Amino acid sequence: MSQPVPPPSGNPFADPGAAYAPVPPPAPARDNVGLGIVVALVAALAGAAAYGALGAAIEREIGYAAIGVGALIGFAAGKVGGRNPALPFVSGLLALPAVYLGQLIAIAAIVADLQQTAFADIFVDRFGDLVDTWSKAADGMTYVFLVIGAVAAYGAAKKANA
Repeated sequence: MSQPVPPPSGNPFADPGAAYAPVPPPAPARDNVGLGIVVALVAALAGAAAYGALGAAIEREIGYAAIGVGALIGFAAGKVGGRNPALPFVSGLLALPAVYLGQLIAIAAIVADLQQTAFADIFVDRFGDLVDTWSKAADGMTYVFLVIGAVAAYGAAKKANA
């Protein structure tokens, strides 16, 4: 007489008489508000640098780039931080200084190129003059770009988990 052979379980060392359920994979790290804010801050700095480099390269402000900065911040915060209702607001608030910093980086790079000096000399040593230059050059569209970045960040953080 032969005994029935149990179906293969994928583990040759498993007890054929025991029924083991497969272990589900670990859930991704989500709903971590603190980590979401940290990632949004890093994204804000990276977005500001990219916005400033693009603005310096073409010597113009671009609304789509401000939208990109805000979307990057909001998407990063929403994906890592989860569905916390504070994250869209934090993302929008972080987008304002990120777009502003990007505009300052662009102005500093343009002035450094015109004066044949190092970028750090303009951005660090003459930061007060840089802010004064931004204030004098700012028009209505400059402030619209700030708002556009904040709105894009808010919307991206809301949609990252939808």
